Amino acid sequence: MSDPTKKVIITCAVTGGIHTPTMSDALPVSPDEIAQQSIEAAEAGASILHLHARDPKDGRPTPDPAVFMQFLPRIKEVTDAVINVTTGGGLNMTVEQRLAAPLQARPEMCSLNMGSMNFGIYPLADRYKSWKYDWEESYLRGTDDFIFRNTFRDIERILKLLGEEHGTRFEHECYDVGHLYNLAHFVDRGLVKPPFFVQMIFGILGGIGPDMENLTFMKQKADKLFGADYRWSVLAAGRFQMPFATQAAMLGGSVRVGLEDSLYIGRGRLASSNAEQVRKIRTILTELGHEIATPAEARQLLGLKGGDMVGF
Repeated sequence: MSDPTKKVIITCAVTGGIHTPTMSDALPVSPDEIAQQSIEAAEAGASILHLHARDPKDGRPTPDPAVFMQFLPRIKEVTDAVINVTTGGGLNMTVEQRLAAPLQARPEMCSLNMGSMNFGIYPLADRYKSWKYDWEESYLRGTDDFIFRNTFRDIERILKLLGEEHGTRFEHECYDVGHLYNLAHFVDRGLVKPPFFVQMIFGILGGIGPDMENLTFMKQKADKLFGADYRWSVLAAGRFQMPFATQAAMLGGSVRVGLEDSLYIGRGRLASSNAEQVRKIRTILTELGHEIATPAEARQLLGLKGGDMVGF
């Protein structure tokens, strides 16, 4: 039997809160679309599904637990994938709004941004001349004056409410080197216990840039801070998605793809679905000799509580 600790975990981030409906017809918006694309991504090889919700009327990000509950049970019924519910939500949501769905769902995993940061996606607005919905342009352009909030107090609250009270573990999203040190602070305090999962993120304006040497640097710092106590994964925005994922796997890490992070499958070519991106990275990795972790193996590696212990 092969060693599961050597296997690559593929996470698929299905819709997110960054891209807007104008940008791609493939971006899932309705609960039906999110459920279907999630199921297809799991069938393609994703063992973790990172999920946001959208208002089905106009595609804007929503924190409404009722919308999440229209697709979470359907995905769980059809797949064995680990369901990871965002605590990042969408721009301009309060911490209370962002926690509403996770606290009701009590999932195996949640994402957790490891610090406050400038989060600039306003340059995306310059690429489009017309919009499907009137909220989209102002949503993007307003981020030149936007700070995503996760203070130390916020992070501690999330760790206690979801982690200690509900047994949820986290995809610790680190957009810069300082976020690794923030995570180390909570590890030192005993609020984060191994094995924990670090998602290193490259290419978001306000975070660390998409330079390949930064990937190596972040990995070196994580090794220094955490030793053997962590598993790690990489995502990179836009055209950097596949190169960074491939390099991360070559360095012993796991990978994240999905339409939240990039709308494309190749140069100038929009992806037709999340599953198409999963199939592409799975093909690349298997051709390079890597084995892909199953959902059961991902649960074992990350110390998850199991799909039978969630609230949906």
